[in-house]
Amino acid sequence: MSNLWSGRFSKELDSAVNDFNSSLHFDRRMYAQDIAGSVAHAKMLAATGIIPAEDGEKIVQGLLDIKAGLEDGSITLDPSGEDIHMSIEVLLTERIGDAGKRLHTARSRNDQVAVDLRMYLRDALHGIDGQLTGLVAQICKQARANLETVMPGYTHLQRAQPTTYAHAVMAYAEMFLRDKGRLADCLRRMDVMPLGSGAMGGTTYPIDRGMTASLLGFSAVSRNSIDGVSDRDFVVEACAALSLIMMHLSRFSEEIILWCSSEFGFLELDDAYSTGSSIMPQKKNPDIAELVRGKTGRVYGSLVGILTVMKGLPQAYNKDMQEDKEGLFDALDTVAQCLHVFTPMLDTLTVNKQNMLRAAQKGFINATDCADFLTKKGVPFRDAYTASGKLVRYCISCGKTLDELSLDEFRAVHPGFDEGVYPAIDLLACVAGRSVTGGPAPQTVARHIDEVEALIG
Repeated sequence: MSNLWSGRFSKELDSAVNDFNSSLHFDRRMYAQDIAGSVAHAKMLAATGIIPAEDGEKIVQGLLDIKAGLEDGSITLDPSGEDIHMSIEVLLTERIGDAGKRLHTARSRNDQVAVDLRMYLRDALHGIDGQLTGLVAQICKQARANLETVMPGYTHLQRAQPTTYAHAVMAYAEMFLRDKGRLADCLRRMDVMPLGSGAMGGTTYPIDRGMTASLLGFSAVSRNSIDGVSDRDFVVEACAALSLIMMHLSRFSEEIILWCSSEFGFLELDDAYSTGSSIMPQKKNPDIAELVRGKTGRVYGSLVGILTVMKGLPQAYNKDMQEDKEGLFDALDTVAQCLHVFTPMLDTLTVNKQNMLRAAQKGFINATDCADFLTKKGVPFRDAYTASGKLVRYCISCGKTLDELSLDEFRAVHPGFDEGVYPAIDLLACVAGRSVTGGPAPQTVARHIDEVEALIG
């Protein structure tokens, strides 16, 4: 394929240099956005009289035919092409003749790629937002089925206080809601059309940027042509948002991996979302969760990569910026793939309620409630805390739990204990008593689920 910019040059580009310079092998995925941008540009050029109306019609129809051909496989792209933009323009000119040569009037590849990438990313982030909505809905479904499934809550990976499985998983619902908010912020800030910025200094043609923006679904046009072509903040911000999604998926995966282990036994993954061992027949490995956890570093790498590319670039466009796409595309693909398998994995797992309850009973996680019992009777908290700690030490020495102690054993530590201590340290009662907003009480978590379900529609 002859390069459209070859007029200035007396030699053909070295084949190795052409391969190194080409971005077609990865930017070809933006063909639909590139064609949409060109259709809008051609309509605007015709409407403003910059090109003849009949040429505009030929260009639009030619572009739509190329899009259809690429989608049904009747058209293939020349692999020697420099990028998707020039490849489509060459195809167009071959099909409709001189009219196709008018398409690039008042446009540069610099502003063309900037608008293509924004449109592609806009579509991809909307898709990931929909996947996050599905995941949050699944979390709410699991939580509603486990409002009274008591389990230990942890700090420092040590049993801390009683909670419920519903309360624990709804913490992740909040994380993923924040992720949805970050995607919305990212989409809002990228809703600016750079087309019309030209190479970096705009154009002398009387283009109608507002018309093009409207046709492409943008609410504003860039206010500075240098920034229009050299801004990649939206790529950085998207990679940062995707990294946070992966961080949350990774944390959730870590908990699932732990809770599926024999040492915990809180969850069991469905066979369809587990793998076995080649030599150990008893193994049931949480490989899907482990892969999600592992792929997090890959998305982090995309963020660090684009930050490093952009950190020393002068204005305006530089070829370094071609490196903005592969990492971004990989991050988008990775997050979408992880969400695609994570949500049904969560949907099909089994919650072992009795194992959770037994772990809660053995962990002295009602020790705080034991201390609170005395505090509510007027005992200073520090004295009540000390008494509760002594009871825990005594229980450990004799192999008992707090609810197995006799009243005499309670009173031997502090005379303020009476029969009321037993309902006070009942695990479900301990959970139910934590009805403050954000707490694990079943009725509180049920309201939380209602609120989240209303937010996601």
